[in-house]
Amino acid sequence: MVEVQETELKVIVFQLKDEEYAIPVQQVRSIEKVQHITRVPRTPKFVKGVINLRGVVTPIIDLRERFGIEAQPFNEQTRIIIVALGEVEVGLIVDAANDVLDIPTKSVEPPPEVIEAVEVDYITGVAKVGKRLLILLNLEKVLDTEKVV
Repeated sequence: MVEVQETELKVIVFQLKDEEYAIPVQQVRSIEKVQHITRVPRTPKFVKGVINLRGVVTPIIDLRERFGIEAQPFNEQTRIIIVALGEVEVGLIVDAANDVLDIPTKSVEPPPEVIEAVEVDYITGVAKVGKRLLILLNLEKVLDTEKVV
């Protein structure tokens, strides 16, 4: 009898406006409550500044601004997801961090030509999980480290 290995992608699901997005759990270092952000002059508008996270100065990006979604005041649900891309750690401000899911890789489809909220460049695919549609982010493109660090 041959065992069929179901390949799954473990992701952190978060909310921006009315959409749910996902990033691979191995790229996530931690999820933090919003804290004081020190503004850094002459950075792109979506770079909110830096925080001191356990002794490490970490740049913070507002994903709403990055994706051109109208700004919203932070609230109790607002979170900073600390992600790592190679040597770089960056915090992403999101409306809420929803949960951790295992997505069967066969349920991931390539990004559609048009997605209202986000440029297709930022997306690696879309996953259907039950009635939910999760937009999988391409962190390399979202962070475009040349513009961030």
